[in-house]
Amino acid sequence: MTTLTYIFLLPLLAAIALAFVPRNFAVIMRAVAVGVTFVTMLLGILMFWQFNGAMADANGYKFVSTIPGLGAESLGIACKLGVDGLNVGLVLMGAIVAFAAACCSFEIKTREKEFYILLLVMTGGILGAFMSLDLFFFYFFHELALVPTFIMIGVWGRGERKNYATFQITLYLSIGALLALIGLIALYLQLPADARTFDIPTLTKYFTEHTMAHSAQMFVFPLLLLGFGILVSLWPFHSWAALGYGSAPSATAMLHAGVLKKFGLYGLIRIAIPFCPEVARMHMQFLAWLALGNVLYVGWVAMRQKNLNLLIGNSSVAHMGMIFLGIASLNLIGVTGAVVIMVAHGFLAALTFGLSGYIYNQTGTLEMSELGGLAKKLRFIGVAFVMAAMAGCGLPGFLNFVGEVSVFFGAWAQPSLRVVTVLAVWGALIIGAVYMLRAVRAVLHGTDRTYATDVADANAWRKLPFLILLASLLVFGFFPKLLTEKIKPVTEQIVGMATARGSGRESAQTSPVENQSRLTSAATKSE
Repeated sequence: MTTLTYIFLLPLLAAIALAFVPRNFAVIMRAVAVGVTFVTMLLGILMFWQFNGAMADANGYKFVSTIPGLGAESLGIACKLGVDGLNVGLVLMGAIVAFAAACCSFEIKTREKEFYILLLVMTGGILGAFMSLDLFFFYFFHELALVPTFIMIGVWGRGERKNYATFQITLYLSIGALLALIGLIALYLQLPADARTFDIPTLTKYFTEHTMAHSAQMFVFPLLLLGFGILVSLWPFHSWAALGYGSAPSATAMLHAGVLKKFGLYGLIRIAIPFCPEVARMHMQFLAWLALGNVLYVGWVAMRQKNLNLLIGNSSVAHMGMIFLGIASLNLIGVTGAVVIMVAHGFLAALTFGLSGYIYNQTGTLEMSELGGLAKKLRFIGVAFVMAAMAGCGLPGFLNFVGEVSVFFGAWAQPSLRVVTVLAVWGALIIGAVYMLRAVRAVLHGTDRTYATDVADANAWRKLPFLILLASLLVFGFFPKLLTEKIKPVTEQIVGMATARGSGRESAQTSPVENQSRLTSAATKSE
């Protein structure tokens, strides 16, 4: 068993153990959830720290292990775990956010036993999905994490529209997951009958050496793009996200918006684009224009919001557009920037939803017209909220800036995407700044309000999750090479698979890889 195995199994085993604890021992349940996620976070940091020195297998993965008893050898299914540069940062981010979410669960006062069991199951499913090297378990663990999301919003959600939000998010994400499943099964069937497997490294090697038939790519890739796109709230299939997050408990919103939502993006980069390169190239410009819908249209929607959680939710959806734009660039610096934003947004979304949850529990409202003057009463929360807003605007020093600059360079390197790039820059810098600064003004400044209960700033324990999330954004923001040097070799391989079979004109735009490497190095050194 490797460190990865413990990171994956600990939350699930803790969830099983809590099932046998009497429900009146709420303190024990909370302590177990916080303690287990804390250990998981420490193991995630240790795994990330040891990554460069760890021995890789023949396929470039590290900390590889197979959990016995899970799988079906006759179908080529095995619960195999491993990380490379593409998912090592996501696993670390997921472990840190899980601990922060557990710390922010103090707002749950009813059915605590069920809530913490679902939280731990969700954590195990999320981490398992990102570290799985088997397509079957890659999908299965995502569904394992998704089901608790629906239940937690329906039972512990807030607001008059929580039932509608539960119905909408269940409908959208079920359709998206079904489309992705059909695409993954169709992908599996492209292998020879006597060599079919769900093993991702084996599939990668096979499709590197054998081009999938164009007709098969035309069927598989649109299904994966649409299925994964719905799961990530790609415009115009985005309407479920903001309302779902606005109605969810803080911990659920932190985990889903921050971590689980990256599943679709990870699937596009790891599976859809390298396995279906010809059709992927055909769809990238289309994807870039859809991404612009996230940045501009959803950004405008965020500007019109009167509820803080709905503003944050729409802001989260808008940030997805930047990641899609980086993927659409299909070059090393752009795809690397997309992965960096995935990690950065995970920390940022968890931070902002955690802060809004604290404000809600202190004031009883998130309507910005009813908030004001909190900078004097919630000094730490106010400072953290301003820093989160600045990170969301792409301020230098935060990891978000590194990712966004890389995406802009990567997208600008493609002549066909330059109009989209200019509009996306305008949307990210201007629209993003307007709605984030508006939120800061409405919540923290202005007229002092009288609230139903006394408003108290966070104590040392309540500060801990926010400090950890802010520290993560700043450490990787000031030292981006800690992350980019791990990501770069894998994105180089994926971009190579996606562009190697293109025409000479396409190759000239997206290659050579050496030029992209220099761009990536230049962007990193500028930090």
